[in-house]
Amino acid sequence: MAKKRGMSRRDFFRSTWLGAMGISLGGFTAASLAFVWPTVRGGFGAKLELGRVEDLKRELGTLPGQMKYYPEARTYLVLWDGNDPTGVYEGFASEGFLAVYQKCAHLGCRVPFCESSKWFECPCHGSQYNRAGEYKDGPAPFGLSHFPIAISGGNLTVDTAAPGAAPARGIDTIGQEPEGPHC
Repeated sequence: MAKKRGMSRRDFFRSTWLGAMGISLGGFTAASLAFVWPTVRGGFGAKLELGRVEDLKRELGTLPGQMKYYPEARTYLVLWDGNDPTGVYEGFASEGFLAVYQKCAHLGCRVPFCESSKWFECPCHGSQYNRAGEYKDGPAPFGLSHFPIAISGGNLTVDTAAPGAAPARGIDTIGQEPEGPHC
């Protein structure tokens, strides 16, 4: 009787196929759990400290549009000198600052700041917002959302857990017209 040597071709392919399926299923499970159960440790979805109020005011005062983008917070920190008779920014504006969310109110594209017009202009469908994130033109139903700002011990903190206070169409607290051609 002949001795069988090693693994048959059929056993090898079956083991390889089952192993690949197991690895794929494990990767899919890990990715699904990471998506459903994110860990928030100082990134987006948490309270992020952006710096000392005096330093931020000095820095933003020298930048174009008097704002700075913070990628970890997905927000633009804007020096805001507006008048808010409607109270739409209550709890969201503090000591002359607004934290404007980068996400377009129309379909959620990231809205960059246009250096020439000094407005936020969505590259996807053309919605336009002034420096405070207030609706000016395009298909968006309202302005850009804002994050709550807290100042404690001279430090400015932005709470990115839940954007809110999206100004309705027609709200214009700063009266800013485009300062140049649109992007």
